[in-house]
Amino acid sequence: MTNGFRSLYPEIAPYRNLCLVVGNGHELYVEESGNPDGAPVIYLHGGPGGATHPNFRRFFDPDHYRIILFDQRGCGKSTPLGRIEANTTWHILDDLEQLRETLDIERWHLFGGSWGSMLALAYAQRYRDRVASLVLRSVFLGRRQEIDWLFGGGAARFFPDEWAQLSRYIPDVERNDLVRAYYRRLVGPDEDQRLEAALNWCRWESALLHLSHDPGECEDLDPDQALALARLETHYFTNGCFLPRDDQILRDVTIIRDLPAIIVQGRYDMITPPYTAVELVARWPKARLELAPLAGHAASEPALVHHLVEATDAMRAITL
Repeated sequence: MTNGFRSLYPEIAPYRNLCLVVGNGHELYVEESGNPDGAPVIYLHGGPGGATHPNFRRFFDPDHYRIILFDQRGCGKSTPLGRIEANTTWHILDDLEQLRETLDIERWHLFGGSWGSMLALAYAQRYRDRVASLVLRSVFLGRRQEIDWLFGGGAARFFPDEWAQLSRYIPDVERNDLVRAYYRRLVGPDEDQRLEAALNWCRWESALLHLSHDPGECEDLDPDQALALARLETHYFTNGCFLPRDDQILRDVTIIRDLPAIIVQGRYDMITPPYTAVELVARWPKARLELAPLAGHAASEPALVHHLVEATDAMRAITL
């Protein structure tokens, strides 16, 4: 498999765009594509602070699925970009439920990657009867140990050069908590410092996204999007993803243990290592883990693309 995008469905354009007003000054970008009368599936993007991309539509058979993409609060084409006020996990779950009701959907399939996998799990646990199935990629459960892996020195053992660039930006006295140190700068009054911190933060994550890293990717970072991503990630991570318990998502998997799920995970994922997906599947009888042997974290990894398309094809058999 030389190019995983060959296994994606052809490019399709949205047949409808919506602006969903969800309160507190937030307005969400929403689009629908595929079959208007098909099985509804919603794509939950990563981050916190990421955005949708046209290729995300292509994980789904457009003849079978009514494909729904949206940018979460403060993300992508939603406004205001990068806003952290009234922006928590529970706000996003409320937004999902408002969106479901607005689109007159009784039950839908969930597809979530990375941060989006945590949102999909949290939503399913809260609104069990509204969910038909889940496809998850690069599982993240919002636990401190997962955040510490990425920003507390775990991944640094594999990327010491990139880690040095991330950490040396922060004075020695603050390096015991890089997330909080970056957060202070990302919400501070100095515009130049905010942007510098954001680009530094995003370069670190970009270096870990793919099995084979292209340093040139960092040069294409949009400053506004980078600032939104960095602000929202540090906002969520300093607040424990706004979960009342560190192990809440894993503990409450019993609520959805009878829901079918396919989990696709890269063997060499340096952002969300495979052990989290293995822990989740061990507690979820209806979940199946597909471990891609030559893949990292990003949704565009060829081996992940192959398994994700197979997963959405398999879920076509589930009736709503």
